[in-house]
Amino acid sequence: MPKGVTRRRPRTRAALLKAALETFAEHGFHATTIEQICERAGYTRGAYYSNFASKEELFLALFDEHSDRTVRRLAESIDALTAEEYTLTRLAELAARVEPDERDWYLVTTEFTLHAIRDPQAAWVLARHDARLRTEIARGLALVLRRAGRELTVDADRFARLLIALREGGLAQSYVEPAELPPGSLERQFLAPLLEASTREIPGAGTSPGTGIDDAAEGEGQSKRSGSDAVI
Repeated sequence: MPKGVTRRRPRTRAALLKAALETFAEHGFHATTIEQICERAGYTRGAYYSNFASKEELFLALFDEHSDRTVRRLAESIDALTAEEYTLTRLAELAARVEPDERDWYLVTTEFTLHAIRDPQAAWVLARHDARLRTEIARGLALVLRRAGRELTVDADRFARLLIALREGGLAQSYVEPAELPPGSLERQFLAPLLEASTREIPGAGTSPGTGIDDAAEGEGQSKRSGSDAVI
């Protein structure tokens, strides 16, 4: 492949992903056509198929991108904490943040989840991405809790499932009744007590600020994160 094409590919891919998210949110995953995505991105069908084999593959790329961006934002916020700020309440506040652009992603991922419930193959693929996401959540949470001098007393994967359920269930209600329940409200109210009830103090443990959630993987000697695997 010519070097110029290689340099252009990341830009083409990024433009297609951005156009896909906007079009999926506006028209729905099933109703959106590849032509609509290409038109909005300013590229041809050939450019599309040189990057993605299907709309399902495109969605999973969006899943990866969104999760990577979300965990990076959270890691940066945690990096900025002082040792005194490593409290369950403060950590819950950071985890409860919902970016303004989250609504579009919520619309898209909810529709794809419904699609996966009906389609066993799509469900199998989505479950693999979800599993990696939970692994990253569990790893990052364990590191952050250790800095706060605590550790989980329940299965980490199950707790990650509960965190995701709280996040997604809360957003569903918030986007229906934003005035009654602003996004992130349930996490801000209940996540700290939930963490308190599901963790215990580590005798003699201290905090070690200065590194982010992503460092949890390095602490185990390797990173298994593929860009789709981390969000609290």
